[in-house]
Amino acid sequence: MGIMDTVTLLGMAAGTLTTISFLPQVIRTWKTRSTKDISMGMFMLFCAGIFLWILYGFFINSLPVIITNIITFMLAFIILVLKLRNG
Repeated sequence: MGIMDTVTLLGMAAGTLTTISFLPQVIRTWKTRSTKDISMGMFMLFCAGIFLWILYGFFINSLPVIITNIITFMLAFIILVLKLRNG
């Protein structure tokens, strides 16, 4: 395994852990339909930042950055949509 393969695996592992960290919040928010304790401003900024990470990933041609941030964006976007719906 070359150094780039190791670096790619490291990036995928880091991105996977970061992405998975959103699952408990998405599941809890989906089940309870409660978003009162979630900051709208924080999630809007977070989604914008993740979108920029996706663009950055394309510019540097990094699959770990692209893939993990697309999944993270989808999970965060679900929470943002629920927040918009449920206040």
